[in-house]
Amino acid sequence: MPKGSCSCGAVTFEVHGELPAPDACHCAQCRKHSGHFFVSSDVPKKSLTVQGEENLTWYPSQHKKVRRGFCKTCGSPLFWEPLEHDWIGVSVGSFDDPTETEIAIHVFVAEKGDYYEITDGAPQNLH
Repeated sequence: MPKGSCSCGAVTFEVHGELPAPDACHCAQCRKHSGHFFVSSDVPKKSLTVQGEENLTWYPSQHKKVRRGFCKTCGSPLFWEPLEHDWIGVSVGSFDDPTETEIAIHVFVAEKGDYYEITDGAPQNLH
């Protein structure tokens, strides 16, 4: 069972089931939220168990159709949740152990930073 946490350990989580291959989002909002691009694995909301939820802060973004969850103590970005769907994006960088996954796709590459190139061979969508 994949487990993860924020930097300070105030928020921990478990995903019940296998992690789907993650996507890498290069949009301006994800870059600002994470400090680079945001890589997340989209899991069913019902398969995610969070401990320390009182330490989570949610930021509404993208016209309040999505919210971004982060630890209010250390600021670690942990979740990206589209409110109208039954899944949630979990930050792959926040897992405690290797995820044994590879990026399946890069999205919003038209907005990527100018300071890096995408060279891993995964498909790239402009939006």
